[in-house]
Amino acid sequence: MQLAIDTADPRPIHAQIVDEVRRAVVLGTLAAGDVLPPVRHLAAELRVNPSTVASAYRALEGEGLVAMRWGRGPVVAERAAADDRAELVRQVAERALRDARRHGISPDELAEAVRTAGSASSSRSPSPTPDLPENQTQGATP
Repeated sequence: MQLAIDTADPRPIHAQIVDEVRRAVVLGTLAAGDVLPPVRHLAAELRVNPSTVASAYRALEGEGLVAMRWGRGPVVAERAAADDRAELVRQVAERALRDARRHGISPDELAEAVRTAGSASSSRSPSPTPDLPENQTQGATP
C-alpha cells in the first residue's frame, strides 16, 4: 500500500491518511480483510508522529472502514465501495472548489479547466507512475 502525504496541503496529516486509505479502498488497492500497517511502522514510513497515525486509524474505525482486531491490528472492514466512491468524488470536488476560490477562480472556470485537462490527458497515454510535486513526501508500506 502506498500513502502520499502532501506537506503543502492545508488539511491535517491525519485527515490525509484517512483520505488515502479511503481512496485505496475505493480503487480496490485495499480489499476487505487486508491488514493495514502497524501505527509505528506507518508513522516511521511517513515520518510523522505515531499519534497522528493512531488518530487516523481511530477516525477510519469510526467510519466503519477499518476494524481493529486484537493481534492483527487495523483490518479493512466490509463496506460498499460504490458509496465510498461517491463520497470520494464529493470530497475531491470540494477541495478543488476551495482551492479555486482561494485563487479567484469561479466554479464555471474550474469546470471548464477540468474538462479541458480531462480531454488532454485522455489523448495522452498514462504514465506508469504518478509524478509527485516537490513538496510532497511519499511513504511506502508492504
